Amino acid sequence: MKAIQITKPGEIKIIEKEMPVAKQGEALLKVLYCGICGADVASYTGNQPFTTYPRIPGHEFSAQIIEIPENDKGLKAGDIVTCNPYFNCGECYACKRGIVNACHDNQTMGVQRDGSFQEYITMPVERIIDGKGLSAKELALIEPFSISCHALSRAEVNEGDNLLIMGAGPIGLFALIKAKSMGARVLIADMLSSRLDLAKEFGADCAVNVKNKDLHTACEEFTNGNGFDVCVEACGAPETFLNCIDESTHGANIILIGNGKRETTFVHSIILKKELNIFGSRNAFTKDFEELIDLVADGNADIIKMVSGVYDTPNAKDAFEALANNDGTLAKLLIKFGE
Repeated sequence: MKAIQITKPGEIKIIEKEMPVAKQGEALLKVLYCGICGADVASYTGNQPFTTYPRIPGHEFSAQIIEIPENDKGLKAGDIVTCNPYFNCGECYACKRGIVNACHDNQTMGVQRDGSFQEYITMPVERIIDGKGLSAKELALIEPFSISCHALSRAEVNEGDNLLIMGAGPIGLFALIKAKSMGARVLIADMLSSRLDLAKEFGADCAVNVKNKDLHTACEEFTNGNGFDVCVEACGAPETFLNCIDESTHGANIILIGNGKRETTFVHSIILKKELNIFGSRNAFTKDFEELIDLVADGNADIIKMVSGVYDTPNAKDAFEALANNDGTLAKLLIKFGE
């Protein structure tokens, strides 16, 4: 079978490898579509500290079941599914407390272990998630959607809450979709008009281009000077984290999804003064995947709008190059392996 392999930073090859053989408790899956995650792009550019080479990337995917043992999930050959790609050890203190998404020895497909960018893979049955009739393209978007869903589950979000999202990339946009389904009023901020146009399509109550309008003024107008009940940081930048602190109301929840690479400096007494709750968020639970599949299946989220392009397998390098040099106009790119 064919697989896409990052052999070293900046180099991608289509390789031939042996078909995988399912072990006890595993299913054989034919991969249909894979999304390219920011972590995959970081592996390609050499900026992913957890990646070793050569590496087959990918953890956002849909697949068709080819072979599967009897199971209590009702899954059978021919079903179109997605999977939870975060492998946990089951032995560390986090795992023993049920925090398997933050396992001390977490191995995410495509990063610490080979991923889904290959024609066939095997997966433990318990990691396979019923697609409930969603299209293969939609199912390839559920994993990044689950990242945002899990983040919003970290802190209380109530109907009518004023919610700020800093960053309108794919994760910020998925957070927007989820927040609107929870009844929140959402202001989303970014520097790129194309991203904010998409945010409006997804129901943003206010989309602010911080290059054209002062963020604080916009936030004051949106909340009548009260500040935000919930702030979501989806950029990973010190400046946007500080924006969340500044624009939050007293007793607010701040949720960090963006993976920052720079230090943030601030006087921490503001957190005490406002009695802020600050939550980190990592990966997702299987229940987050299942919740979102139901949300999309019920017609409450047209996530296909997130797809900026689909590339055939031989053109995978072009897709990675496009995202490595993304000017902000691209959201999600998919690689097509089969139908």
